[in-house]
Amino acid sequence: MRIVSLLPSATETLFAIGAGADLVGVTHECDYPSEALPLPRLTASSLPSADSSAAIDRHVRRALHAGSSLYTLDADLLESLQPDLIVTQELCEVCAVSYRIVDRAARRLSSDPRVVSLEPSSLEDVFANIQTLGNLTHHETGARELIAALRKRRAAVRGHAGTAAAPRVLVLEWSDPPMGAGHWTPGLVEDAGGTPVLSMPGGNSQRLSWDDITAVDPDVIIVAPCGYGIAKTHEAVGELRARPEWNALRAVREGRVYPVDGNAYVNRPGPRLVDTIEIFASILGQEAA
Repeated sequence: MRIVSLLPSATETLFAIGAGADLVGVTHECDYPSEALPLPRLTASSLPSADSSAAIDRHVRRALHAGSSLYTLDADLLESLQPDLIVTQELCEVCAVSYRIVDRAARRLSSDPRVVSLEPSSLEDVFANIQTLGNLTHHETGARELIAALRKRRAAVRGHAGTAAAPRVLVLEWSDPPMGAGHWTPGLVEDAGGTPVLSMPGGNSQRLSWDDITAVDPDVIIVAPCGYGIAKTHEAVGELRARPEWNALRAVREGRVYPVDGNAYVNRPGPRLVDTIEIFASILGQEAA
């Protein structure tokens, strides 16, 4: 089987279940595991990565309002790769190349591939997607073993976290404007022993007002902007320090703000979401100590 993954999370999953050798093409964002790096890159981004969080948000909103895609897909390269299976998504046009573009390109391919869209809204959905990819690629056993190992790690954290008080945790998936965590992230906070606030379990991330954040005044703030590595996340925290509302928050005053690599962990719905639970639990355990 010749597989093209247009999702970093799917790329990680395919390698984790033993199907990595069947991958023939990936996205420009597929940076894990290292074995994915030499593979042909089928997408590119128009996002201005060097800009501030506010400038990137404005660029995204203008593009979506105009009906423009934030990503391009190399249709000629896709044709040359002759895939049997293309893994993509419809969940978010900001996070990856849109399903509409992928579907249009796939219809023109001589290889007549199967196009599968993954739409997880929770960690359980992620586990289901792992098994789906295992079934599609004839790596059912690898998928079952991976899910079992991830469930065991998750249960270990939950068992420990259940013995401590649950701090109120705000996870920011964007910093300017501030946006609360959606989809699977509130569940990860709960698994780690926290109580998510201003979150949207199972739904899209939503813009927050500073009045709402001030009224909640969370015990802990985790900053994990979508698509940002840890260096850019520290920059985003630096931008937040320019706002008086931010500096007035108790978590900020008392040093309970934690930058986390959102691109690698929080916003990528693959096997490493269990790493995220462990990271969150480490943060909350430190607070409880």
